This record gives sequence, structure tokens and C-alpha cells, in this order.
Amino acid sequence: MPVTIKLIPTPQPISVTIKPKSPPPKVTLELDIRKSLNGDLMIFDHGDIDIVISGKTKKVTAFPKQMQTDFTYGAQNRLFNHLARKGIVIPESIQGASFYGAMEAKLQEPQDKLNAAKFALVSIEKFIKEEKPYYERVEADIAGFEDEMTDPDKTDSTELGEVPQKPRKGHVNIYQTAYGILYRV
Repeated sequence: MPVTIKLIPTPQPISVTIKPKSPPPKVTLELDIRKSLNGDLMIFDHGDIDIVISGKTKKVTAFPKQMQTDFTYGAQNRLFNHLARKGIVIPESIQGASFYGAMEAKLQEPQDKLNAAKFALVSIEKFIKEEKPYYERVEADIAGFEDEMTDPDKTDSTELGEVPQKPRKGHVNIYQTAYGILYRV
């Protein structure tokens, strides 16, 4: 005669451990940055542009350095493409700003009570680190070009020696009067 045994498992109590909330990680940035009177953060590290993060208007603006060059728009374009790829700015809000040569974009609205300006600051610092070799190379090329023009090597120059001074040099006669002036009445 077979014996049937029925095993009923006793539920074990479920234990849930709640870890205390860890503090947010601290990030250290090395930037040439200043805070304006209205609270905007101004970053001066980039070689071609100055970057302003406005927490009140929730915008990032890139201004050209003292004068607009051919490299300014490229640097602004790379900055805002970087910020759009990282999800910091709204891509369709990238536009020209009210200052000549400046570009601006609106920051994304964060969920979860996060500070969008802090994320923008960290992302801009990464962008500047990526760009640093590029604009240092451009500055070195420009300085090297000026040095080659002002103080050329012996292979790039000719030996003229002493050039004697003469009262009249060249083939254009600066003392000759124009043809039409002689026959005016």
C-alpha cells in the first residue's frame, strides 16, 4: 500500500534591506570660470569662444573671443553638437543669439529635481578637454607661420648682403606727371 506524503513549504519571511542613500558623487572641474553679478557662469578656457551658462534663463551661449575668426563658427557648431548628443540642450533650439557672432541653445528640462546647469558644466568641461589639442595645434601653427615670415631659416631665404641706398629705386617713376594733367586748359 503506497503512502502519499504531501509537503507544504512554509514561507520564509522576506527580508528587505534598505541601504542609506549615498551622497551624490563629487566632481572636480578645472576651468577658468567666473560667476557674473546675475549668477551666470562664464567659461574662458576655450581658444576660440567664451561660453556662458545661464541658470535663470536655462540657456547656454557661446560668444566669439575678441574678434570673430574663421574658426569661431566651427567651434560653436562642435560645442552645440556635443551638447545635443549628450542630451544637455534641445537640438532644435540651437540658433544665433542677439550678440553678433554668438550662438545659443536652451537646456533640457531635467526630471527628478536635477540641476541642468551642473550637467551642462560637466559636459562643457569634457568638450574643452577634447578640443584642447585642436586649438593648441592651430595656435602653434599660427605662431610658427609668423616666425617663418619674420625670421626665416637659411634654406628659406636668400643672401642679399648689403643693399646700397639710392634716391630712386625700382621701375615706377613716382615723379612723372599723369598724361591728362599736362593738356588741361
